[in-house]
Amino acid sequence: QVQLVESGGGSVQAGGSLRLSCGTYETFSDMSPHYAAAWFRQAPWKEREFLAVISWRSGATYKADAVKSRFYISRDKADNVLYLKMNRLKPDDTAVYYCAATKSTGLLSTSRVYTSWGQGTQVTVSS
Repeated sequence: QVQLVESGGGSVQAGGSLRLSCGTYETFSDMSPHYAAAWFRQAPWKEREFLAVISWRSGATYKADAVKSRFYISRDKADNVLYLKMNRLKPDDTAVYYCAATKSTGLLSTSRVYTSWGQGTQVTVSS
């Protein structure tokens, strides 16, 4: 498992933007040539929701339809950091945001297959 640490959450007004970061004490590339890193979120009283995933090796991405036009996932291989840029935020985006990682050659959207998780970072969007 990989230790993941999210940062960048906070409070923002509707229409604003935030960029979340997810760092690790290890190196994604060193651990496996095939690693998928993803972002999920969980709002109160709701199930954990997949947002986006990226192949650490190739940079290929897959995003949930609900956020496809507003959220962007990326990674910095040199600095070993995963990002989620969120634009045009809405009050419905209020949730705890988690990064996750697992060994995979595919772009996985199911939370149960991810073996490593961060502690989460709160994002609150006010109207």
